[in-house]
Parts: sequence; structure tokens; C-alpha cells
Amino acid sequence: TIGKVGRPEAQLIKLGKAGKRRQLGWTPHIRGTAKNAVDHPHGGGEGRSPIGHKFQKTPFGKCAIGLKTRSPRKPSTKLILIRRKKKSGRA
Repeated sequence: TIGKVGRPEAQLIKLGKAGKRRQLGWTPHIRGTAKNAVDHPHGGGEGRSPIGHKFQKTPFGKCAIGLKTRSPRKPSTKLILIRRKKKSGRA
């Protein structure tokens, strides 16, 4: 190894409450299923409802997995020779 980690005690600091984490610039990550139906496509329903769609959706209603979202009319499209491989385990 080269060198050493600076200030290793940083991971030992206890923040104590969620408000302290907010002061450091973090915002909570809320699941779509926990929201209301007007706020997210996965929201609403009684109790712990399933998503209710064939595929997972983004908060804006587009498919979250496997959908090509790039515009073919972009001028830089001709510079892309090979499309990136999909991550394993995704549809």
C-alpha cells in the first residue's frame, strides 16, 4: 500500500439524529411505495401494495429498467459506436 488514510476516526463519529445528517447536506431517500399515488407511480394502495405495473417506474412514469431513453436526434449520437453492456441481473 502507498501512504495511509487521513483522519481514520471520522467513521467513528456518531451523528446522533437525522437532523445532524440534514445539516451535512444529506436528504432522506424515500421509497416510491411509501409515497402517495399522486407523488410516485408505485405509491398509494392499501397496506403494503405491490407496484401494480409490469415494470418498475421512475417518479416521472418512465420504465426504470432496460428502456432506451437517449434521443436518436442528438448530434453526438453518431459518435457512439458501441452501446454499453447491460448490468447483470437486469431485464
